[in-house]
Amino acid sequence: MSSIPVATEVHASEATAENILPSDNDANQLVVHLPVASHGVALWILATIALLFALDWAQPFLITLILGILFAYTLNPLVVWLEGHRVPRIAGTSIVMLAVLSALVFGAYALRGQAQRIFAQLPVAASKLSMGLDTLRSGQFNNMMNVQTAANTIEKATSHADISALPKQRTTHVVIDQPIFKLSNFLWVGSRGVLAFFGQVAMVLFLVFFFLLSGDIFKRKLVRLAGPTLSKKKITVHLLDEINNSIQKYMFMLLVTNVLIGLLTWIALRWIGLENAGAWAVAAALLHVVPYAGPAFTAVILGMAAFMQFNSLSMGLLSSGASLAIATFVGAFVATWMTGRFAKMNMSAVFVSLLFWSWLWGVWGLLLGIPIIVIVKVVSQHVAQLHPVAELLGE
Repeated sequence: MSSIPVATEVHASEATAENILPSDNDANQLVVHLPVASHGVALWILATIALLFALDWAQPFLITLILGILFAYTLNPLVVWLEGHRVPRIAGTSIVMLAVLSALVFGAYALRGQAQRIFAQLPVAASKLSMGLDTLRSGQFNNMMNVQTAANTIEKATSHADISALPKQRTTHVVIDQPIFKLSNFLWVGSRGVLAFFGQVAMVLFLVFFFLLSGDIFKRKLVRLAGPTLSKKKITVHLLDEINNSIQKYMFMLLVTNVLIGLLTWIALRWIGLENAGAWAVAAALLHVVPYAGPAFTAVILGMAAFMQFNSLSMGLLSSGASLAIATFVGAFVATWMTGRFAKMNMSAVFVSLLFWSWLWGVWGLLLGIPIIVIVKVVSQHVAQLHPVAELLGE
């Protein structure tokens, strides 16, 4: 009887249960050879590195573009509703943009008094904080003095030891010059940052206006570019509609959760007795847009504000705890339920994507990471080569 070869190639068309499963007497192993295209892997690695560098290099442009697209998708249903009531597209776009800007200006004007009182209290808060830091420093200084006293005692106890045979060592003192803080440089850098921020806001507003004004022109062009066949055009239309619905549902979720955060925070701060509760509630709602970092920063500033007002650590902890409890409740129940309803995303994949985008773009990455990953999931579901990505991102 001839010997059985060690490695056996099994073809999918000829494989049966008898020639796949080894027998008990067979000591040989079935080896499966997986072809690995080394050139393809290298190209994918180089393409990924190039994409990362391109995303980092084009960060200002891409952030402005994505913000404009998100706001345009959010406001487009209002323009379509006005267009359905025989309002021209340009008039409807102008009405919607003016209404949004007027609402923002009116809200800022209504809270100007509380904001001014908060800014007026900043010097007092800074002095209290400085006194607290001085007290902390004095406590650390006392601890260092105790350590020095203990070291002197140990040195006196060991002074009778014969250390004359030990070689003498030179002690080198290194003095590091501290950089001099210049207020003019700080103000110059801050003013440049403010000007850049307002310039970006203006660009986003112009982008939103032109996107709303163009309507579905880009959609029709993408459908034409999809190909001559009707099936490809249907897939493109379905893909664009799903992206549109996903972005609108996500922005609606943000609106609901932020309004709920602001309302609950205002009720909690009024119950605690914190001054300027309305302004703090609006700040909490706006900061909640940034996942994880926003609620944490809100808890810190509310705790500091309560400590400065009541001069009590327990009141500061109460304000911080109330803020964290509200953010946890809204995020764990309301936001998670709404996200599962429209996106059906894997929370672990979402968290990893937030880490990636925050590493790449900082705070803007935290802000835009979820919309980007939602769009990636929708596109991956309709592209055969990207189905593994959709499987990883899905539930």
